[in-house]
Amino acid sequence: MSSSKIKKGDRVEIIAGKDKGKSGKVLEVDKKKSRLIVEGRNMVTKHKKPSKNKQSGEIVKMENYIHASNVMYVHKGKPTRIGFTVEKREVDGKIVTIKHRVAKSTGEQID
Repeated sequence: MSSSKIKKGDRVEIIAGKDKGKSGKVLEVDKKKSRLIVEGRNMVTKHKKPSKNKQSGEIVKMENYIHASNVMYVHKGKPTRIGFTVEKREVDGKIVTIKHRVAKSTGEQID
């Protein structure tokens, strides 16, 4: 699955791993590595070193990346695959190609 199918702000459900079955909002997408960060999911513990601002170190819980193949887009409350439709329009005498994301389960246009 290409990570370009899922964008920042989309609602996704995790289909593999320790958070399987849980859903959340996409906060960040790394298209190059096909990974994304989902709000409140795949939490990891980071140990931060002491710094000038914080005299003692701290332990921080934060979201970690999930591979795009381990999530599915949620459309109308149900996880679905995403496809594309290509539309060609004539704008100012030029033919312009417009690509739309489509939910494969219903065939409805997402954006």
